[in-house]
Amino acid sequence: MNLDILIFLGSVRESSPPKPARLGLRVAEACKIQLEKNHNVTLIDPLNITLLKPFKPHFSYAKNKVPENLDFLAQQIEKADAYIMVSPEYNHSMSPALADLLNHFGSSLFSYKPSAIVTYSAGQWGGARAAVNMRTFLSELGCLPVSAMLHVPKAQEVLNDDGTFTDSQDRNLWIDYFGRTFAQLEWWGTAAQNQRLNGNEIQPRAFKVNPSQRNAP
Repeated sequence: MNLDILIFLGSVRESSPPKPARLGLRVAEACKIQLEKNHNVTLIDPLNITLLKPFKPHFSYAKNKVPENLDFLAQQIEKADAYIMVSPEYNHSMSPALADLLNHFGSSLFSYKPSAIVTYSAGQWGGARAAVNMRTFLSELGCLPVSAMLHVPKAQEVLNDDGTFTDSQDRNLWIDYFGRTFAQLEWWGTAAQNQRLNGNEIQPRAFKVNPSQRNAP
């Protein structure tokens, strides 16, 4: 069963050393290549999205005053069956660009759908420390991350500008590595999709007045 999958790129850099092409975009494109054989995949690049300042989330606008690009992305998020979050590491944490973008939307748009964590770096750690706090962030957002994660160290050596694997790499090993995470995402995404199609979707119970409504009695 086909899934609608959104890949969120967590970088607003226009280039990455040592090559001009952005490392994050290469990783996101690699994910897209592996998944678009069987699914509908859309890449969300924050460089293509204008977010107004000061910060104001989608759900804080009156319905007839929501910026068009923000509303369109909200519709994409709500329609999607699963998400892939691609992030570099900033001070042992996820990308601030990714957090800022996702913070513009309420958890009700993401709830009861799975996500996959993908991190990368130009160095040897592959952004693994960013993935630790991404688990907490995505769980709170409602799109629980699958257990398998992807970490791509020295991404400039692993991937070409277009997201294909370089000649120096064993493509089959990398495809298997990506596939472990994506198999989990597909399984959970299909299960959640079936629940919605069968009318078994649980509506998120968000607080209506203030956060204290979530407190224990």
